[in-house]
Amino acid sequence: MKKDWHHADIIASLRKQGTTLAAVSRKAGLSSSTLANTLVRPWPKGEYIIAKELKVHPCEIWPSRYYDAHKNLIDRKVLIRKSRYQD
Repeated sequence: MKKDWHHADIIASLRKQGTTLAAVSRKAGLSSSTLANTLVRPWPKGEYIIAKELKVHPCEIWPSRYYDAHKNLIDRKVLIRKSRYQD
C-alpha cells in the first residue's frame, strides 16, 4: 500500500496550484487554520476539501485513512455531517 503524503508535500502541492492551505480553508468558509487539523488527524470533510483543490481523490493523499486491512476502499464520505444549510 502507498504511504500517506507528507504534510509538506500537501502544502507544496497547494502552493504549486497557486494557493495555500489557509486560503483553501477560507474559500470553504472555515477559519484560516481549520484545515490544518486534517494534516494531523482524520477529518473526512477537510480531506475532501483539500483533495478537491488538488484535483485528486482523498485516498490518493491519505491511503491509510481510505483503505482497510484487506485493501478495500472505505467510503468515508458518508461520515461527513450534512449542514442544516445544505439541500
